Amino acid sequence: MNWSRPVSGERINRMFSRVARRRRLSGLLRIPAAGAVFLTAILLLASCSEEKIKPAIVSGVGQDLPSQESWNAKIVFTDSGRLTGILHAGHIAMFELRKFTLLDSGITVDFYDQQQRHTSVLTAKRGRVNDINHDFEAHQNVVVVSDSGTVLRTEDLYWSNRAQKINTPAFVDITSPTEHIQGHGLESDQSLKHYTILKVTGQSTPHE
Repeated sequence: MNWSRPVSGERINRMFSRVARRRRLSGLLRIPAAGAVFLTAILLLASCSEEKIKPAIVSGVGQDLPSQESWNAKIVFTDSGRLTGILHAGHIAMFELRKFTLLDSGITVDFYDQQQRHTSVLTAKRGRVNDINHDFEAHQNVVVVSDSGTVLRTEDLYWSNRAQKINTPAFVDITSPTEHIQGHGLESDQSLKHYTILKVTGQSTPHE
């Protein structure tokens, strides 16, 4: 005959507490495979999002932006302390790193000889100054009028500050008191007293 020992209520409660504790620990430690994959995906997405937020660093930003701008500005050209030209422009933009200044909104340049006497005046729509040697170039509707009455018209013109000479490979039209001449390519002093057209395409006297 089998006899079973009676179990007290307190012992039964302890047994149920152990089982419940084991189940809670098992629930905390066991992560199903699908849940692990999902958690890994969340961590990867968070990492990618963090990388996208980081700003990109681009070298050279600002090199194409002017370091200084001015409106209704004036530039004085000198050589060894001697006045060679005075420029007025509606707008100038200086690029310090690239060593040049852009001019637009209409420009006017008064040129002076070695005795600092006025020789001619240039007008154009836009231009550029080399900030190292102070050479100057003009573009679009370029007109030079000398004090002696000679008028030069072209689309591009280049002036040497040190040599005080002008030149261009473009088409030129020159009208002086003695002749009207057209052609391509020009070399001249800034007073337009001594000029050479490299390829003459037309020539006449003012009264023809």
